[in-house]
Amino acid sequence: MKTIVSTLLATLLFGHGLVNAQDMPQTELPRTKLSVGMYQIDAQVAASSEQREIGLMFRKNMPQHEGMLFIFESPSRLCFWMKNTPLPLTAAFVADDGAIVNLEDMKPLTTESHCSTKPVRYVLEMNQGWFAKKGIKPGAKLSGRPFTP
Repeated sequence: MKTIVSTLLATLLFGHGLVNAQDMPQTELPRTKLSVGMYQIDAQVAASSEQREIGLMFRKNMPQHEGMLFIFESPSRLCFWMKNTPLPLTAAFVADDGAIVNLEDMKPLTTESHCSTKPVRYVLEMNQGWFAKKGIKPGAKLSGRPFTP
């Protein structure tokens, strides 16, 4: 009975446009463990185009050791923005070998573009200030899947 009520409620809310699935944060994506130096990161993985499009939108908080790793099919010059994202974030644009190419601080709820300085396949978003507090700069290497051969 509980499942039927839940299904009916979801149909009423989503089916009539009262709540839009795209207006809700993604919290159940697959996760991977990454590290940079002695620091561990619990990263959600956004690998599909829909997962990447939503990213960390609508998230109001994120634990300091967590982030989101965006994985693209092939290297390109990637640009990110913060539309519908209330958290201040830093984007690390990452090469195939795990090396951080550049870091970009991003202001919440803006459409200002923040781009990689060369073609990359990976972007790791963390709470703004996380990289700076740990002394992590471009050239530092991430390890863990997908960067471990």
